[in-house]
Amino acid sequence: NTMNRAPAHNTESFGAVLNSQFDETPEPEIQPSQDQEAIAALMLTAMIQAAKSDGEFDEAEKEKLLGHLGEVDEEEAAFIKERVQAPIDIEALVANTPEGMARQVYAMSLLAIELDTRDEAEYLHKLAAAYGMSPQEVNAIHAEVGAPSLYT
Repeated sequence: NTMNRAPAHNTESFGAVLNSQFDETPEPEIQPSQDQEAIAALMLTAMIQAAKSDGEFDEAEKEKLLGHLGEVDEEEAAFIKERVQAPIDIEALVANTPEGMARQVYAMSLLAIELDTRDEAEYLHKLAAAYGMSPQEVNAIHAEVGAPSLYT
C-alpha cells in the first residue's frame, strides 16, 4: 500500500508530482519530451566540455564519448561537432542545468575524461564550485565512479 508510506526524498516539483497523480493518459510517450532532449543535450555538452578541458579533444576521447552514446544519427553527430568547436562555457552549462541535476551533470563530465591532467582537475573544480558543491560531495561522486579524488 503506497498511501501510508513516507514520501521519498523528492526532487520533482510538487506540481509535477500532482500532475502525474492526475494524469489521464497511461500510454507511454513515443517522442522523447523536450525536457529529455534538453537533458540529453546538456549531458552531451557536459561530457564534451570536460573532454576538451585539457586543451584538446583527441580521438581517444571522441571514441570514449561515442562509446557512452552508442549509435548517433546525423543530427546528433552535427550537434557533437558543433559542441566540440564551441568554447568551454561553465556558466552556460550551470545556467542550463535543471534543479537537482547538478550531480548527474558533474558525474557525466567526470565519466568523459581520464582525470589525468591538471587542466581537467581545474575544470572539474570550477564546475563543482559553479554548482556550489562541497569538496565532500565532489569526492563522493568520484568514489562512486571510481575516479581519483579531486580534493585531499
